[in-house]
Amino acid sequence: MKKKIVSVLLCATMISSMLAGCGSDSAATTEGTDDAAATEESADAPAEESADASAGAGTGSVYLLNFKPESDGAWQDLAATYTDQTGVEVTVVTAADGQYKTTLQSELAKSEAPTIFNIGSTADCAEYANYIYDLKDSYIYDHLTDKSLALEYDGKVAAVANCYECYGIIYNKTILEGYCGMEGAVVSSVDDIKDFETLNAVATDINNRVDEINEALGTNLTGAFASAGLDSGSNWRFSGHLAGLALYYEFKDAGCDLIAGQGTVTGKYLDNFKNVWDMYVNTSSADKATLDSGAYNAEQELGLGEAVFYQNGDWEYSAFAVDNENGYTVTTDDLSMMPIYFGVDDANEGLAVGTENHWAVNAQASQEDIDSTLAFLEWVISSDEGRDAITNQMGLSAPFDTFTDEYASKNGFAAMANEYAAQGKTSVAWSFNATPAVDDWRADFIAPLTEYTERDGSWDDVKTAFVDQWAYYWELSNEQ
Repeated sequence: MKKKIVSVLLCATMISSMLAGCGSDSAATTEGTDDAAATEESADAPAEESADASAGAGTGSVYLLNFKPESDGAWQDLAATYTDQTGVEVTVVTAADGQYKTTLQSELAKSEAPTIFNIGSTADCAEYANYIYDLKDSYIYDHLTDKSLALEYDGKVAAVANCYECYGIIYNKTILEGYCGMEGAVVSSVDDIKDFETLNAVATDINNRVDEINEALGTNLTGAFASAGLDSGSNWRFSGHLAGLALYYEFKDAGCDLIAGQGTVTGKYLDNFKNVWDMYVNTSSADKATLDSGAYNAEQELGLGEAVFYQNGDWEYSAFAVDNENGYTVTTDDLSMMPIYFGVDDANEGLAVGTENHWAVNAQASQEDIDSTLAFLEWVISSDEGRDAITNQMGLSAPFDTFTDEYASKNGFAAMANEYAAQGKTSVAWSFNATPAVDDWRADFIAPLTEYTERDGSWDDVKTAFVDQWAYYWELSNEQ
């Protein structure tokens, strides 16, 4: 990531710290149709642009199984535009939260299977080895700014990263700054929150003074943290992203590859996980006994000003755009992001930066469909319509040299990753990408975490699941 477009968001030191070796998952909910209307932009496109796109589009069809529910609308519009310009049918199906792997397995077994699907790690490459088309000669690989962002497996370029992301704790700086100015506040400035101890004290104080804060600031807070949902639509934030910090620090101590991981873990930093988790659930208005009910919407709680803090990633940025259609009163002007201070090396910790989003092309598809799929992906990262959709509509940072300054990401959360790196902070690698049999391991980890949280279960059971099930699934995966 040394080219100008990527360095706007992620400096070289960030890249090197992360890649020593990825919102969300998503029952199929939507799909593109042939009669979908083309966007206004495509309708106004010059005839020669349409002719150029049509000329290299091929004679097959394209089926994208989308990993990100929040980007469904943008992909549907983009597919319709491409079909309008080229005549090539593009179908987009978006898997529901927590159901991507199940949906992918089901769809790949069909005669009309996805031609583009998402994989997150080399473990996925092994699992889907029979479906992986070698992308070494593809346009998307050729224009990848940092080739280490591609997944290589069995001598092939198995998949190419399609975005670069960061996660941490999104916070309402407007409310937090107002709180800092109140008498008796734990800190006098947001900048004073630089470690777990301080963050926990601030969150606890805010949670205890909700009524006072609402009266003083005219807010409608119900708690400090948004709900920590343990349902399948939300628990990946913790079994994946929060657990990723425990893995990161353990892998770092072991001197192993931070992304590829290792076959055994000890759970050395699970007490730190517990401290952060307890903060989340004890400084929230959500009933701890019902966190797995699916009744909570943490994004909405932040968007309506009911919470100050919300653990999630930069993919949430577009949801809070000033002209958002969610009815949120809180917008990006009110928000920023801080690290998930873990109580290990807080003074040097930046945001968690990486990706689990890589395009793979289905080698089992017909050659006509493969050719049309590669042409579609080329158009996505080189056309005005495609680059605008990725940068401005999806709010993503794209790792391709085709994204000139005009299409540089405007994602303010991603910019914070660069700001922390510029301060000399170390970006946390996405070590959860090493998770073996990811959905199974996460399910086995979430079960005792739910028992601990909702029914005063044993924390030792959480540790046992973390350690023993890791070794079990790692061995099982390697046997395959």
